[in-house]
Parts: sequence; structure tokens; C-alpha cells
Amino acid sequence: MTLAKAFVTGTVVKAPEKRFTQNDMAIAGFTLNIDKNNETLLRIIAFGQLADTVASTVNVGDNVAVEGKLQVNTYKLPDGKDKKVYEISANFVEKMSGVSSPVSAQNPANQEDSVVSFNQDEIAQDLIDEDEIPF
Repeated sequence: MTLAKAFVTGTVVKAPEKRFTQNDMAIAGFTLNIDKNNETLLRIIAFGQLADTVASTVNVGDNVAVEGKLQVNTYKLPDGKDKKVYEISANFVEKMSGVSSPVSAQNPANQEDSVVSFNQDEIAQDLIDEDEIPF
């Protein structure tokens, strides 16, 4: 198993399925398409209150942004070949279409004012101090 931080956006192609662990912790998993050709699918897993929110607000066809840990799990198929499964254990899920309702594992309340969009020129002029660029 490999762990790495991941930030992805895509379209939900399989609706969240909510389950519970033996300790009654909610787990919700859904499938996200991250390219235009429907060739790259990732399984997204959310836990706890984030799982509750994801299960009740995310639907097939929604565009979402996900931040979390990338996990690459490998196992053997019955024919002896290795199979890799890519999953992201989500810390943050945000619907990008319609009404904005970002949700994070640390602060699951709706935070409509937390979404900020920048014009490309504003980013270059206001956020980058050219004196700090090393080249």
C-alpha cells in the first residue's frame, strides 16, 4: 500500500454507498471519473460525519473536488496477475456544480463563504511577489 496526498476533480459516476463499521462509524464510498474519456476512475472513501454528508448530498453527475490520501492497493487475481486499485481516503469533498457546500473531515458544516474564485490576472498580480522568485 502506498500513501500520497492527492487533489482531484471529476464527475461522480457511481453514487455514494453508505455503510457502517462494527463500531458504528459511517463509511461512504463513490466512484469519480477524473478524465474526459471515462478511462480513469478513482474510488473515493469518506469516514464519519464527512461520510454522512457525502452520502446525503453527492449524486451521480455532480462535479466534485476531493482532497485526501491516495492509496494504491495491490492484490492477486485468481489467474495469478496483480491487480491495482486506486482509492482516495477523503479529508475534504466539495461539490463544484450548483450550490457550493464544501465539507471537510475537520469542519463538516456548510461553509458557503469559503469558496473563492480568482481571475487568472489577479493571481499573477496580487499573490506572487516577483522579488521572492529565485530565478
